[in-house]
Amino acid sequence: MFAEILWTLPIDQEQQLRPEDVELAEGYLRRFYNLNLRSRGRQIRSMSAMEEKTREMQNFFGLQETGHLDPHTLDVMREPRCGVPDVENFSFYPGKPKWKHHTITYMIAKYTPDMKREDVEKSFQTALKMWSDATPLKFIKVNHGKADIVLSFARRTHGDFFPFDGPRGVLAHAFQPGEGMGGDVHFDEDETWTAGSQGFLFAVAAHELGHSLGLTHSRDPSAIMYPNYRYRSSTQYSLSKDDVLGIQTLYGKPTKKGETEQAPKKCDPNFSFDAATMIGNEIVFFKNRYMWMRTTQTTYWNRLTEGHSSTYLPSISSHVDAAYDIPAKGVAYIFTGHKYWVVQQLKMKSRSGSIYEYGFSSRVRQVDAAVHISEYGKTIFFTGEFYYRYDERKRRMDPGFPKLIQKDWPGIPRRVDAAFKLHGSIFLFSGIKSYQFDFRKNRVVNIISANSWLGC
Repeated sequence: MFAEILWTLPIDQEQQLRPEDVELAEGYLRRFYNLNLRSRGRQIRSMSAMEEKTREMQNFFGLQETGHLDPHTLDVMREPRCGVPDVENFSFYPGKPKWKHHTITYMIAKYTPDMKREDVEKSFQTALKMWSDATPLKFIKVNHGKADIVLSFARRTHGDFFPFDGPRGVLAHAFQPGEGMGGDVHFDEDETWTAGSQGFLFAVAAHELGHSLGLTHSRDPSAIMYPNYRYRSSTQYSLSKDDVLGIQTLYGKPTKKGETEQAPKKCDPNFSFDAATMIGNEIVFFKNRYMWMRTTQTTYWNRLTEGHSSTYLPSISSHVDAAYDIPAKGVAYIFTGHKYWVVQQLKMKSRSGSIYEYGFSSRVRQVDAAVHISEYGKTIFFTGEFYYRYDERKRRMDPGFPKLIQKDWPGIPRRVDAAFKLHGSIFLFSGIKSYQFDFRKNRVVNIISANSWLGC
């Protein structure tokens, strides 16, 4: 079986694949990317299926999409990871559910002999606290009876349809909210589990409990919901923006009495924007759930208005990821997670839609930045290291996208946080810098600090 695929797989001339590499890749792509090689007798089809799924996996992990089983791709496949697939799989995701109640019970059904019982309990408590701090959820441990989430350690075949594979490889898996096994987390007993706030169990539990609450995998390597574990890295110990956005999309923000959100410190040297756009004559900048408006009328250029975004955008309660405007239509589109809002006027209610109406694949969870170029009737969307081009007239994505930002936008960093167009230039924000980009000459013509736009 593997020898047949070995001859049909696209491989680099200088690199000869070993049969065990192909076996690893086939098993990996079957399990996490729904690879189906039923038509193995037809060599061409098995090659194209394998190549297509390899590309899909490379795309998910931000690798170069060659379709080849190059050493880097195989290295990522060998990393310890979660057992939940990276693409939709209905045995794991029946209908994208979430818990209907905000007080969730959990029980530890089987402990590991690797750790003291109290250390196991502390690891789970710490992992759950990360999610409860970002939401209105409350977790209560029960010792008998029925619990929403049951946590247990098991080896190999253990009563579900997803047997473990021994040391390393898959470390754990979880089921999304629901009846029966829904919400449960299983840890592979063949691993060596360790305790502490930098411990292995805590890192894995934090990820798996995200699935128990209804989250799928993230493509953001800094996110806890990234499928490969980096338990030696400090980034694993706090929720990323992507994690917070995902969990708050499901359950909302934490409810704390008497708490008012502070305005971000706009003149902090590390200040960066979440989004920017034009609404009427105003350039609007977003950070967390706060916004600043700067008029483009030269007489009042230095006049800055600011406030909580909910004051000016009453329909939008989440923080804004991206925004763009179409002056000819007199509307702005505001993006929060997988939703967008159509804003015609500030302080007025706005209607919403799904980003997937634009033609994004389900792997795209949010848009980082967007800008409309009216001269061409195109809207550019930035997400991760890639950008898409959308034809507003045909209402569809242009073919051949996404493409790498660094390849086609010389002088712009690989990730874009915010963008808007003014007086024939596109202004792109990445971290603490603002880049003025001449799109006709395809080059950066000026760089200033991002918060200069706010008078800092």
